[in-house]
Amino acid sequence: MIDDEEQPGLRASLEAILLVVDEPVPEVVLAQVVERPRGEVVATLRDLAAEYTEQGRGFDLREIAGGWRFYTRDVCAPVVERFVTDGQQARLTQAALETLAVVAYRQPVSRARVSAIRGVNSDGVIRTLTLRGLIEDAGQDPESQAHLYRTTRYFLERLGLRSLDDLPDLAEYLPDDLPDETEERRT
Repeated sequence: MIDDEEQPGLRASLEAILLVVDEPVPEVVLAQVVERPRGEVVATLRDLAAEYTEQGRGFDLREIAGGWRFYTRDVCAPVVERFVTDGQQARLTQAALETLAVVAYRQPVSRARVSAIRGVNSDGVIRTLTLRGLIEDAGQDPESQAHLYRTTRYFLERLGLRSLDDLPDLAEYLPDDLPDETEERRT
């Protein structure tokens, strides 16, 4: 049995857990694992995040997509990108970005609807976005039985969003002469 003196403190325990996760961990899960009250865990996480920022570390602790995770500090992104990609870029194509935007703003949405909005067949792009983990199956439309798609937690994580409510409003970018259906989505 390990003595209480040999047990890591709350800060060290949280840092150790967050160091090994590959997706954001909810506060309630962290509180359960470290067997401490959620409020104490949240306060400690916020203190750690502020401390890392104040010290100008190469990483920071962020609350993203319903949980907490370490991220590379923005100013270090170019160096990390060079290290990780070694000169190979894996950027999304314009078609993939358009499709992802349609899914993000219209979800859950069918392939046919995405294709209709974009004006071109989007089946291949939807497969690519699914393989990259940015969108996922959201069931079937009860009327048409079409497969529906939605964005994933990984999508939120990659864009640095807490929820879909953080997506920017598109109204200012849309033309004034839109069909009624689009008008409903603007507000």
